[in-house]
Amino acid sequence: MISSSSQPDDEAPLNDLGEWEEDLLQRYPEPSAKVKKQDEFRDYRAEARASVKEFYRLNHSRQTLDFVRKKKEDFLSLDRRRMGIWEAMEFLNTLVDDSDPDTDLPQIEHLVQTAEAIRHDDHPRWFIVAGLIHDLGKILCLFGEPQWAVVGDTFPVGCAFSEKIVFPEFFADNPDSKIPEYQSPSGIYEEHGGLDNVHISWGHDEYLYHVVREYLPDEALAMIRYHSFYAEHRENAYSHLLNERDQEMFTWVRAFNPYDLYTKSDIRPDLPALEPYYRELIAEFFPDTLRW
Repeated sequence: MISSSSQPDDEAPLNDLGEWEEDLLQRYPEPSAKVKKQDEFRDYRAEARASVKEFYRLNHSRQTLDFVRKKKEDFLSLDRRRMGIWEAMEFLNTLVDDSDPDTDLPQIEHLVQTAEAIRHDDHPRWFIVAGLIHDLGKILCLFGEPQWAVVGDTFPVGCAFSEKIVFPEFFADNPDSKIPEYQSPSGIYEEHGGLDNVHISWGHDEYLYHVVREYLPDEALAMIRYHSFYAEHRENAYSHLLNERDQEMFTWVRAFNPYDLYTKSDIRPDLPALEPYYRELIAEFFPDTLRW
């Protein structure tokens, strides 16, 4: 099995990819949690783990417009592997975390947990399958990509970096912050020109979107492509780039977000019992093999 931290230390500050997701829960706690008095709020920036801060330093300093364009050129020919969705889930399962195996569920079980929560709430089948596969793009780690180019909050490149992105001070070391053309809110893009015309930082969201874009409805594709775009779907920092179609799609991204953040549990799903249902669901939307 391949570890998520098998890369050099300067490329893999996180002990495991789950540290990023745990950090998200600190920033965006479940709405049902008890509301604290103003003087009881924790200082998130002070308390964030050193490994998380280092992860964002790498992410923010290295995700440039040129980098994103190069990664799209490298990966979006989709010529690295051919496999079906369930096979991809099993492939992702070879990516193991370095924390206690008795408490951390395999990757495939986290995917099923998300899908089961969506199914429990009687959402459409395309919504369920989007939940099942939304993190499959993390197989980029198995193709040798560093953590900071696989997970993390996503954001547009080629325009000004918003102060609402987590740890915005780390963008000072990003070469794009020195390019005048990129310093306006819209940068190289047309205001309200639509996100299809905007380059978003590279990671598992954008990669998986291109793998499955021919097979799912637009609402599901938006969930997959933008579920880590917290600067917009939580902070509304880039609404000036969205067109009317994007605004409609982000209604679905926001509907999906609670299932992404708040459904993880140490209670293991009965995978053998659930596998036939999910194999049937996958076959409804996808061919036997896809290009990755």
